[in-house]
Amino acid sequence: MFVHERLAIGGEALTDKDNLTMSRIVTGIKPSGTPHVGNYFGMIEPALGLAQGHDATYFVADYHALTTVRDPEELRDLTLQVTATWIALGLDPNRSVLYLQSDLPEVCELAWLLGCVMAKGLLNRGHAYKSAVDDNLEQGRPVDDGVNAGLYNYPLLMAADLLLHRADLVPVGEDNRQHVEICRDVATAFNHNYGAVLAVPELRVQDGVAVIAGTDGRKMSKSYSNVVPIFASTDEVRRTVMSIVTDSSRPEDPKDPDACNVFNLYRHLAAPEDARALAVRYRTGGIGYREAKELVAEAHEQRFAGSRDRYLTLMDDPGTLRQTLHNGAERARDACAGLLAAARAATGILAGV
Repeated sequence: MFVHERLAIGGEALTDKDNLTMSRIVTGIKPSGTPHVGNYFGMIEPALGLAQGHDATYFVADYHALTTVRDPEELRDLTLQVTATWIALGLDPNRSVLYLQSDLPEVCELAWLLGCVMAKGLLNRGHAYKSAVDDNLEQGRPVDDGVNAGLYNYPLLMAADLLLHRADLVPVGEDNRQHVEICRDVATAFNHNYGAVLAVPELRVQDGVAVIAGTDGRKMSKSYSNVVPIFASTDEVRRTVMSIVTDSSRPEDPKDPDACNVFNLYRHLAAPEDARALAVRYRTGGIGYREAKELVAEAHEQRFAGSRDRYLTLMDDPGTLRQTLHNGAERARDACAGLLAAARAATGILAGV
């Protein structure tokens, strides 16, 4: 996930760097798995919150998903799931722009223009590529075994996503810092060759980005198969929550709520006053993990039951979801057409000139 913001030009005056007036928020999410509670608190809720008072653009990054998703039917289904998720959780496609990355072929054209000035060494240092290489070395396999060019070029496509929308400021979590640094490097290289065509975005690392523990205590991730789904049935959610790994403390034993992944999930789902009350019970003793898990399941139901109903209704009408994405792409294309034309002209490409 990444979020980028374009500074307002004209209108209200800009203030200090931490209180900038923004005109556009742009967020992308990769449809490589069914969205879960970790996605919601770590990315979806903050991204929807950033849209308050700004023009907001969201896209489903299906080109990025191709690096790992090999089944065409699965990709189509996951794309619709992600689209329905955003709308069910509060995105208004009539007010904000929601589009499918592959409906905007300009991003791939810009990625090629950028790739022709991008130093290969930047991609060699990409953390997803390096992680795959390191894993191969640990397992005694050839360095690039199973590594596709899409994964290798992933930061390049992400840079095109950022630069196509003329991002000036990019607030991200620490895990996406490198992608923005690569984006800045390639924009600088392009401008060095062809003039000041691209905005070189500033980086802001967001503090306090929520990290939600999964059922096994590690960061919630579909890669670990430890997720709590958002829109599963009440019974399925309860079974998942009851499987959360805990220690052997007895109900009467005092416990540290900050060290408990059950409590970590509850404090995000429940009202603040309810989370504080449960923290007191943890510290003084008198609550077992089974009861705490039951509270988590109840809080999940209260938080997402209405959204689940909207999600299921949306998924029953895939044609409308697809039309929503198509309409959003037309609006997004209008917003970024000038940037691509300028990049083409600067490089000497005659098409469209």
